[in-house]
Amino acid sequence: MTDATDFQAVPTTTLADLLGRAQVMDIGIRPLWGPGARLAGPAFTVSCPPGDNLMLHAAIHRAGPGTVVVVESGDLDWALAGGNVCAVAQRRGIAGFVLDGLIRDLTEVREMRFPVFARGVIPIPGAKSAVRPLGEPVTCGGVRVTAGDVVMADEEGVVVVPGGRRDEVLAAARARLAKEAGESLDAWEAAHRARIDKILAEQGFEGS
Repeated sequence: MTDATDFQAVPTTTLADLLGRAQVMDIGIRPLWGPGARLAGPAFTVSCPPGDNLMLHAAIHRAGPGTVVVVESGDLDWALAGGNVCAVAQRRGIAGFVLDGLIRDLTEVREMRFPVFARGVIPIPGAKSAVRPLGEPVTCGGVRVTAGDVVMADEEGVVVVPGGRRDEVLAAARARLAKEAGESLDAWEAAHRARIDKILAEQGFEGS
């Protein structure tokens, strides 16, 4: 079985081309820790209701090293996590967070260079009272995520590779990248123009 870290060198653009729109989170889930943000690992899934962050705080003590904690929340009024939560997660070897919600203590997070992809920042934390199971399927950024799916995130966005398709998708991605690396811009331009001209001709376009 392919290791999730094998996807570290694969751009999200390549994965998006292979998997399609359904596996790409919406544009609101963005990197918050500065230029060069990059993250890959198996998903550890968490569900938090709006206004409550208890289960994310529980998850940082239970998620394994190298995992990406993925949180369903959709909350735009309260922070799911702050600097100390991110610091503990980083110390425990968690690869990063992908949150359908907000964080706080952004300066601390940036200084520690802990990868966080989320919707933004707000200074007030949520409550801690709602218990929900960990490791259940969640929806984050409009994408269904199951524990063990590969989450790949960079400055272009966040893509989820279904766990059962790891080997297939990684092999296809590597083949595509190898082909692109061996193709000159002249060759790409010629093939691209031929493809576009063919589509235009099929649509009855008569321009030069």
